[in-house]
Amino acid sequence: MKMRSHGKSVVVWILLAMLILGLGGFGLRNFSGSAKSVGAVGDTQITVDDYARALRQEMQQRSQQLGQPVTMAQMRSSGVDQQVLGKLIGQAAIGESARRLGVSVGDKELQQQIYKVQAFQNASGEFDRETYKFALRQQGYTEPQFEAQLRDDLSRSIIQGAVAGGVDAPKPVVDAYTKYVSEKRGFTWAEVSESDLSKAIPDPTDDQLQSYYNDHIDQFTAPQTRDITYAWLTPDMLADKVKIDDATLKAEYERRADEFKQPEKRLVERLVYSDMDAAKAAKAKLDGGATFADLAKDRGLTLADADLGDVTRDDLGKAADPVFSAENNAVVGPVETDLGPALFKVNGIIDAQETSFAEARDELAGDAEAEKARNEIGKMSEDLQDRLAGGATLEEMAKETDMELGQIAYTADSTDGIAGYDEFRKAADEATTDAYPDLQTLSDGGVFALRLNKIVPPQPKPFADVKDEVAAAWRADQVVQAEEDRAKEIVSAVEGGKSLGETGVLTTKVASIGRGGYSDELPPPVISKVFKTEPGKPAQITANGKVYVFVTDKVIPADMEDADTKLISGQIGTQLSNSLANDLLNFYATAVESEAGLDLDNQTVTAVQSQMQ
Repeated sequence: MKMRSHGKSVVVWILLAMLILGLGGFGLRNFSGSAKSVGAVGDTQITVDDYARALRQEMQQRSQQLGQPVTMAQMRSSGVDQQVLGKLIGQAAIGESARRLGVSVGDKELQQQIYKVQAFQNASGEFDRETYKFALRQQGYTEPQFEAQLRDDLSRSIIQGAVAGGVDAPKPVVDAYTKYVSEKRGFTWAEVSESDLSKAIPDPTDDQLQSYYNDHIDQFTAPQTRDITYAWLTPDMLADKVKIDDATLKAEYERRADEFKQPEKRLVERLVYSDMDAAKAAKAKLDGGATFADLAKDRGLTLADADLGDVTRDDLGKAADPVFSAENNAVVGPVETDLGPALFKVNGIIDAQETSFAEARDELAGDAEAEKARNEIGKMSEDLQDRLAGGATLEEMAKETDMELGQIAYTADSTDGIAGYDEFRKAADEATTDAYPDLQTLSDGGVFALRLNKIVPPQPKPFADVKDEVAAAWRADQVVQAEEDRAKEIVSAVEGGKSLGETGVLTTKVASIGRGGYSDELPPPVISKVFKTEPGKPAQITANGKVYVFVTDKVIPADMEDADTKLISGQIGTQLSNSLANDLLNFYATAVESEAGLDLDNQTVTAVQSQMQ
């Protein structure tokens, strides 16, 4: 197996996970049994726990990306389990090389690396041993285990640097890619529309429509439908039962006074100096024609570094009066501040804003009533669940509680009403006809329960019911075919010496567009084909149901001195260099595997995966 990424070992990923997941852990338990490893490269083992951690982390990351749990079966079907194992084999190969060469790091370097990890620090930003121990316990590590793996990881990084460090892609290769990517085209195009046709499209016969219907039956087939009965209760349904009196709303208004009563503010930039003489010298330079950006640059800063955003008087301390007295775009100072003498530039004036209770009442009431309704539903939930568990039908729930009954012919495209909730769609997709209704929550604090009555498989819609749809689809196809035939005539005419405009179509000229460039008027396939067509040659293409003809007028070579092109060249160089470095590591790891030997215990691999179903 090839190693897909040597740059970050399992240990580094665990450190990152601690930071990202707030030490929440993966719910991982140690795996028991006689097998301690899933494989080895030489004498370097890939432990069962390492493999389990790597799998669990990959599942966690993919679940977060997709917004829903990822199962081990899904990991296997997409080959991700093999990718995870391949990474660990590659890391083991580099580790085996480090072991054979005697490469390692000392205790001092190991300690420094551990001290740098934010997850091991206290609120003061200092390493805390108790925090360290707790973090390791959360991840299923003992201190010796973790430190041994971290030492191995650092050793591997030394080997990786020796093998692939400083690899640069050859300049001719980078330039060739850059020229290709940055090359542009100028072209003239026209859309061939129905008005460009010499003959009108005739009306179809019934036989033609029937034949079209039969040949394109997929277009006229109803999707699988799930016949579902449901009962639900949302905060909106309780609106009449959770009215809030004005006294409560006024109290809430006062509690949120900072939200409804905004003081005046200023958009301000600030530069602080070491002493008053330096600040005065900067002000003199400003009076002499320099800009605030120039002053920032003199300090090795940008305006972004000097930007304070929108500030109130309280935010500015001693500088409040002069800054708030200044006009827009004025520079104030030098002013003594807690940080030292400073210059302030006023970039905007934001007047005080106050929303009265009357103006805020509807918002306050909506928020308070929705919250109260959610709380009421929360209080009801236990009783509702008990009723369902006791055998109450959805129809009975609607009669005896505040829940409302509904019916839906649910398909994958359903989005109206309750089908607008992700939670309902997920439950509807997973429901079976033999399952009992169970109370589930909605994103707005509501609840629902459903019953799948039956599943209606996909089936063709009767021809008589969709005849108009069939006629519209038939005509659209006929129009496109006729437009394509007309496009062929236009291309032939241009090849015969006419210009595109002389063929009678309305043309548009594009002076310059980049490879993969965006156009408001043309779909991407047209731009792509322009770059595949020789200059001076006409071509046609059908995209998104429309027919286009064009002539590529010119090729505009990349300007290698242009700032944007240089930026692209740098990015390409970095990507190619990284790719070459990774290839070198792959070759090196493969060589180590061949020399040291790769041993995999597929039975243990399967056993680890089975505990993650």
